[in-house]
Formats: sequence, C-alpha cells, structure tokens
Amino acid sequence: VQLVESGGGLVQAGGSLRLSCVMSGLTFSTRASTTDWFRQVPGKERRLIASRAWHVDYSWYADSVNGRFTMSRDDAKNTVYLDMTNLKPEDTGVYYCNLGDAWGQGTQVTVSS
Repeated sequence: VQLVESGGGLVQAGGSLRLSCVMSGLTFSTRASTTDWFRQVPGKERRLIASRAWHVDYSWYADSVNGRFTMSRDDAKNTVYLDMTNLKPEDTGVYYCNLGDAWGQGTQVTVSS
C-alpha cells in the first residue's frame, strides 16, 4: 500500500482546507481497514487526530478538532479526505495519512493568526 497526501498550504485562521490521501496497492482487506490522520509539530511526536473505519459506522476525532474536521472517502478515486474548517493556529503541523503499516510523506498545513 502506498499513500500520497496533498492539499496542505498556508491559510488564515478561520479558513478551510481539504487534505487528500490517494491510496494505491489496496487489497480487499486493506480497503476496509481503518484510515487515520496524524499531525506532527516540530519537536513533538506524531499525534492521532482523526480515525475512521469503513466497514462499520465508526469515526473518532480528537477533542481539539472534533466538530471542525471531517473524514470522508471516495472509493472511485481511492482517496480519503480530511476536511478542515475554522482552522486555528494550533492546527499548524505536518499531516500524515496512515493505513496499517503504510504512511504518506506528509503535507504541511500552516495557519496564520
């Protein structure tokens, strides 16, 4: 499985961004696996901020993003999205998509105050 993120950038506080994670090499079992988004800031560990299972109705969001971030998926495009609204400076970081043992290269999100 290979993951490629995109969609990061510089945005003002209160703005929105959509991150994309294009997945390739999926199998029947991995296609149903839970997909996660992590965020990492310099000097700190990568932290889980959103998770969604596709074979059952399950999603989880960190308190810091709950109500502002939403995960979705387009099966035809093998792409998972993270829609981020009402962005805050503390949302700044590198965002990574994760599926099992696979990680993307990350995409930088910078929110200015």
